[in-house]
Amino acid sequence: MFFLSLSFYHLEIGKSDITNINDLIWKIFVTGLIATIGSLITRYLLVVAQYKPALINKMLIFFIYDVNTGLLIIFLTSTFIVWKKLILYQKSKSLIRFWNTFEILLLLSLLLTFANYQPFDTIFNLILGLLVLLTIILSVNLKWVAYLNFKQKWKSILLIGLIMLYIWYYFVTISDLSNRFSLSLNLSENVTFLALFIFNILYAAFSILVLLFNLPTSSVFEQKLEEVINFQKLSQATNTKQDEEQICEILLESSISAVVASGAWLEIRKNNSVEKKVLYNKISEQRKNKIESDIKNHFKDKQVTPNPIQSSRKTQLTVDLRDEEFKSALILPLFVQDREYGELCLLKDLPDGFNKEMIEIIRSFVNQASISIENYQLIQEAIENERYKEELEIAKRVQGSLLPETLEKNSDFEMIAYSKAAAEVGGDYYDTYRISEDKIALIIGDVSGKGTSAAFHMSQMKGIFQSLSLLDLSVDEFIKKANKAVGNCLDKKSLITASYYIIDTNRKSIQFSRAGHCPTLYFNHQKNETKFFETNGLGLGILRNEKFDEYVEVYELNYAPGDIIFLYTDGITEAKNSKGMEFGYERLASHLEKYTLKPLEEIRDRLVKKIYDFCETQTPEDDFTIVLIKFN
Repeated sequence: MFFLSLSFYHLEIGKSDITNINDLIWKIFVTGLIATIGSLITRYLLVVAQYKPALINKMLIFFIYDVNTGLLIIFLTSTFIVWKKLILYQKSKSLIRFWNTFEILLLLSLLLTFANYQPFDTIFNLILGLLVLLTIILSVNLKWVAYLNFKQKWKSILLIGLIMLYIWYYFVTISDLSNRFSLSLNLSENVTFLALFIFNILYAAFSILVLLFNLPTSSVFEQKLEEVINFQKLSQATNTKQDEEQICEILLESSISAVVASGAWLEIRKNNSVEKKVLYNKISEQRKNKIESDIKNHFKDKQVTPNPIQSSRKTQLTVDLRDEEFKSALILPLFVQDREYGELCLLKDLPDGFNKEMIEIIRSFVNQASISIENYQLIQEAIENERYKEELEIAKRVQGSLLPETLEKNSDFEMIAYSKAAAEVGGDYYDTYRISEDKIALIIGDVSGKGTSAAFHMSQMKGIFQSLSLLDLSVDEFIKKANKAVGNCLDKKSLITASYYIIDTNRKSIQFSRAGHCPTLYFNHQKNETKFFETNGLGLGILRNEKFDEYVEVYELNYAPGDIIFLYTDGITEAKNSKGMEFGYERLASHLEKYTLKPLEEIRDRLVKKIYDFCETQTPEDDFTIVLIKFN
């Protein structure tokens, strides 16, 4: 019976989760309750039988004794298994050795039952003495007690007390039945069951005593545990995708819980000192304003040791209040990225309500909240930067589509270009348009500024060029109308420099007008000389009225085979090296003269290489563009 009960409860209770200690104790309490009810029923039958002597016989007595013995074995083994799980909670090697020794001795004592021995003889006393000694050693292992809260400890005391009562009831019942009816089998004289009685009741007694002694410290333990949980919430706030306001709410709730505050508020300044948001807890806005006024006018300052992390900043202070409800306040600043982000104020209804330990706890909460908010802001900045990069990549692709992949050419000339933006996108622009079979329009421009704004204005210039080119305007009319269009599209601080050309292959001529752009560099093959055409002209958008027309000047020349037109933006002539020297116009003309006999693509590539070599980098400070035309 003992082995069957031990095996069953070992398997059944062995599956239970040790983290739910009260459930384990509850199981043996219920087992003991059911067993006790069964025992009381049999005892009632015996009482009834005493009034009818004819009913009392050995069979009834043995039946009652056997039932009580069986119920006793079930209860003792279930309690034994649960106590084992509790003893081996956070086990060590030495503890396992003691327990194994205890179980082996218990098994030996059970085998002793089948041997011929006298109760309380030398062997009996020796084994029982060893088992009692090991019971005392094992009973001091009560580490599980520390992990119960105040309510759980009281529940455990009550349940274990009732379990002890059940054990004592069975011990008295079995002894009484054996003595009253002179039974040959007396479990109270059996070393195994006597050892189990002692083990179960001693461990229960030790448990109750330790639980009682730990009751006063339960609230402290629970508070510390709650502080750890709150600190963990603050530290994991960014991982759980909490935003700044949610982090502040966690800080406010955690701080109130840690010091058992009667009221609190947290003032947040997100962008600047003007924009504020206040989180309230157990206090109204009117009462907050009154307390703030009290603090400014009547507070008694008790400065605390400065925060080592924020030693150069404003630190926390405690204040005695003259408020009818709140008697003391603790105020702590919240810094994020060296800026005062907010201010936490905790209130208590007792004077001098904040001790040094409380202040340290709240300060650690505030520091962790600062880190979490800073991490959140950095993550948001990283997301914004990543989004900005994606937008720039899209803008780069869009701008790439605005510049022509191929330029116009015919038997009279060939044309090639190169453009490099200082940032992901730029404001340089060039394009061609075939007006008729013999006439080709060409433009090169430079928008003021850099980056996305310049690229946006460049796209507007493309629209202007494409629209006006369709009208087959003269060079001067194109420039005048382009100025009006730019004046309507761009803000007053923006302007565009441009040069507009019409190549007429029938007349072998070039007409062009310069609107504030870099002077055209022309190589005359017959004279073997280069020349800059510095015609007059204002940038588009500088004058947004009829006075602009006075500055429009048209220049015309005839080209011959071998002649080269070199168009460029100021990013080339103003390119600087490490000594601060500019590439300049003379150096540009000199390099062009060296390569005039080379193929057009080679001329372009050599000029680009010279510019990069001069600057000692391939990342220009300004956008630069080249357009080369070589006449056949």
